[in-house]
Amino acid sequence: MSIIVAKSLSKHYGTNKALDQVSFEIEDGLPTALVGPNGAGKTTLFKLICGFMAPTSGEIEILGHKAGSNSLISKMSALPQDSLLDPNLAIITQLTQFGQLQGLSHTKAKHEAIKVLEIVELTDAAKEKPTALSHGMAKRVAIAQSLIGEPELILLDEPTAGIDPSNAKTIRTLITEQRTKSKFLISSHNLDELEKLCDQVLYLDNGQLQQSLSIHQHSDSFEFLTLTLKGSENLKPIIKEIQKIPLVSNIVQTQSNELSLQYDSEHSLDFEVQLLTCLHKKQCQYQSIYKGKRLEDKLFS
Repeated sequence: MSIIVAKSLSKHYGTNKALDQVSFEIEDGLPTALVGPNGAGKTTLFKLICGFMAPTSGEIEILGHKAGSNSLISKMSALPQDSLLDPNLAIITQLTQFGQLQGLSHTKAKHEAIKVLEIVELTDAAKEKPTALSHGMAKRVAIAQSLIGEPELILLDEPTAGIDPSNAKTIRTLITEQRTKSKFLISSHNLDELEKLCDQVLYLDNGQLQQSLSIHQHSDSFEFLTLTLKGSENLKPIIKEIQKIPLVSNIVQTQSNELSLQYDSEHSLDFEVQLLTCLHKKQCQYQSIYKGKRLEDKLFS
């Protein structure tokens, strides 16, 4: 099922083209990443998806409905990067009110508020006001708000920006746990994080869609492996040795201690055995082995 369909979508502010003829389709499944430099049009695209404003031209449908349609109430939610809760009201009170705005009765809304606080592991803070929370805890409450009612589509803008590693890990874990219930569209500059969470990637720049790709896709005949070596300053000897493996078709040194290997995908297991044998022969330790290309190499190489 198509979650979002955009056709020739444009948004102009005077002579500034924030979005220019953007077309894409997002299917149900794993989370989708929205990436691009500041000013690329990501926030504008989020606003159009939410129906906060109308496009200058083009069309966009969410779950089969026009963006902003009343039919989407409770079916989608969005978490802006700098969203703030009311500092004067208890968290449970605010989350209950959000549930009521989705059409739930007060009793059901309160039950839903407690449920989402359990998901983000903050039931103990239910009666606290937002001012009593750390930044990371406040972000988790904001994400709890987006989970109310198990919406089919959830938009998250920089969900882990500016928070400590512990809370960031908690948020990544809950997204992973919830992605079987909801489709996530996540905007972030953290490519390593998106690589762990997402499959499809939309790359915007200067208001145009530059790339739409799958993180884990490979060609019919060849696959890639990213090899990070430990304590290796000169990779020429190991590169020379790996080139002797018949299944290897290409080697690119992407960083001082990292190699991208292209090999015959039909003999993946044989290749991995030969590669590890090669590393053992050269007494070379690996730091990590990643199946596929890194997202940054896919986007910018």
